[in-house]
Amino acid sequence: MIFTPLIHKSITFATKVHLTQKRKGKDIPYITHPLTVALILSRVTPDENIICAGILHDTIEDCVPYGSVTKEFLEKEFNGRIAQMVNDVTEQDKTLPWSERKMAALSHIKDMNHDSLLVKSADVLHNLVELNENIKTQGDEVFESFNASKEDTILRYKKLIGALEKTWADNPLLGDLKVGIKNLLKS
Repeated sequence: MIFTPLIHKSITFATKVHLTQKRKGKDIPYITHPLTVALILSRVTPDENIICAGILHDTIEDCVPYGSVTKEFLEKEFNGRIAQMVNDVTEQDKTLPWSERKMAALSHIKDMNHDSLLVKSADVLHNLVELNENIKTQGDEVFESFNASKEDTILRYKKLIGALEKTWADNPLLGDLKVGIKNLLKS
């Protein structure tokens, strides 16, 4: 990956809209998540649009103030391809209960193209790796900061990885995702 003006613009923008946020249950700036997603993506693609989508992947769903970033805004400020990938991985209705939001996101995977699937996979992978690390240090207490039980969280990850594999068996992040779920199942 080459550091480009578009990547720089994405980092600057994502940092701004996530500035006051922290990672769930931690005192770590939220921006570490989208930047890690971008690093994961840079291992498997040199495509700056996919890497930028990784940096921006939570800007619609988790921006401050909520609702200030839209697909249309991203199309205008970045480009349509980036906006589409970000929109594909965005929960469309945050007012729904957790289980309904997660089921809707899961059912949308089959409709995603490979670029969006890469972004989704990198997002899931980072969350899964971080969850496994947190379990090592905090045990099952880590699930207290989630909107679902340990069992429901594990089941959701199993379904996500299954859907990602079914939709794109040659996904270059699939091996890492399978290791992550294997480690979670051991916890």
